[in-house]
Amino acid sequence: MASPINNPTPYPYVNEAVQMLLANVQAVLNNYFLGLYLHGSLASGDFDPGHSDIDFLVVTNRVLPKKIIPGLEAMHMHIRDSGPEWAKKLEGTYLSPKAIFRFKPSKRRIPYLNEGKFFLTYQGIDWIINRHILRENGIVVAGPPIRPLIAPISSDEIRQAVVQGLIEDWMPRLDEREWLIPLGHQPFIVLTCCRALYTLKYGKVKSKPVSARWALTALDKQWRNLIERAMAWHHGMPHGDIENTLKMMRFTLEEAKAYRS
Repeated sequence: MASPINNPTPYPYVNEAVQMLLANVQAVLNNYFLGLYLHGSLASGDFDPGHSDIDFLVVTNRVLPKKIIPGLEAMHMHIRDSGPEWAKKLEGTYLSPKAIFRFKPSKRRIPYLNEGKFFLTYQGIDWIINRHILRENGIVVAGPPIRPLIAPISSDEIRQAVVQGLIEDWMPRLDEREWLIPLGHQPFIVLTCCRALYTLKYGKVKSKPVSARWALTALDKQWRNLIERAMAWHHGMPHGDIENTLKMMRFTLEEAKAYRS
């Protein structure tokens, strides 16, 4: 196995976090451990130290036995409660080589850490996008190269994952304003719209900043001010234009439906 990479990212607190995570994961998993990788915004190029999560994937040699799970949960709760603020930003999944190689819906639940909570859940459609980002830009913390562990993902698979994700996540919320009120949610949704529209057109996943710059020239001018304000948003600024954000969500969903198989 390749030696761990001490500074896999440009962010010192992220490097500190993943090195502590690595040591603890290896101690719990022992021979079940194969590799630790970073994905999400760290890999796609739109990581924001102010509010982005530290998305990680642990690949295990095989499906973990039930007896290992309580130890994993206890380890993650210890890290969460250990004090450093970054401990609350860790978000990760544990997958076997078969589960990471090709996305296939399964009744087998997998270990998952999110917002300081550890539980077992099912691998969702978003793992088509996550696998694509990992295969193309995944960051190795320890273990073998990630690209050979994941089968190629077609542009149509990526588009359909975006379509299904938008319809499932956004359709029930189109008449709600409350979930856009917390600081950062409104600009996040606008930039997510830009990214989704870029992906639908080209069948590729780019960072939110790249997608937003594309959207400024590719989309109708009615969205320009909304996008520019989302790109410039930082903590402490007002919520933003929630009504027009909901309109942009509806527009993005209509575009997505046109690509639905």
